[in-house]
Amino acid sequence: MNSTIAEKALKFRALHKLPAQVGAPIQSAAAGAFIIPNPWDAGSASILAGLGFEALATTSAGFAFSLGRRDGMVTRDEALEHCRLIAAATDLPVAADLENAFGDDPATVAETIRLAGTTGIVGASVEDATGDDARPIYDHGLAVERVVAAVEAARALPFPFTLTARCENFLHGRRDLDDTLRRLRAYAEAGAEVLYAPALPSLDAIKQVCAALAPRPVNVLAGIKGLNFSVRELEAAGARRISLGGAIARAVLGALLAAGREMKERGTFSFVDTAAPTAEVASFMAAPHRVSGVS
Repeated sequence: MNSTIAEKALKFRALHKLPAQVGAPIQSAAAGAFIIPNPWDAGSASILAGLGFEALATTSAGFAFSLGRRDGMVTRDEALEHCRLIAAATDLPVAADLENAFGDDPATVAETIRLAGTTGIVGASVEDATGDDARPIYDHGLAVERVVAAVEAARALPFPFTLTARCENFLHGRRDLDDTLRRLRAYAEAGAEVLYAPALPSLDAIKQVCAALAPRPVNVLAGIKGLNFSVRELEAAGARRISLGGAIARAVLGALLAAGREMKERGTFSFVDTAAPTAEVASFMAAPHRVSGVS
């Protein structure tokens, strides 16, 4: 049965233990976290949905790699079309990684959220990274204005859209937990309902962030080499949502690299021993139908 956008939106909010109404007071909730894996195309979305995950999120890096580009080299139109593709691939709620909303000024941020709300997704993240190595993080005041604009646009949508605000300090070499907390608190005060600081340096730092922002849900990035904490550990630290970013896509590309190198360097094909059987992969895909023509 196909869910309506409102049903998906409410299901997504329930996973975060957020009230059904956007902007309503957030109550303290029992501990518990859910994994939101990040597909990069319709096929990977179908597999993850078939495995029983409750929600999905896009990955800017995974999508860029699928186009033969580096992360940050996708246009807004391409990203929005990708949102439509992933949202239509399964019946699960989907959130989008909208990077910096494809523009510096708050008006562009608002427009990006408004457009994203027409694609079938029920949530999105907006980050404070500029995409400019010379000034990697927006000044605090502008960063907050951008979140305010995103919140206002999200609340104007005809369904309860869940907005996540991201502080990117630790991804860009700014290892300042105090500034990260200051920014996340300001984003929460601006109306962001989920907070996210990818690449926090330790489990203790994750605990500090979750405690400081409670009862708002915090997303934690898993799958980082050297910081590969379990769901149980992240739940105990206070995480509500666990995402993988581009890690699953990179794991698949790692298998491709290994297969390619084996063929090229050794002239062997042992990688097929661990390849998923065609029938198993096909079982996750859409119901078969006959397509006319020659392939």
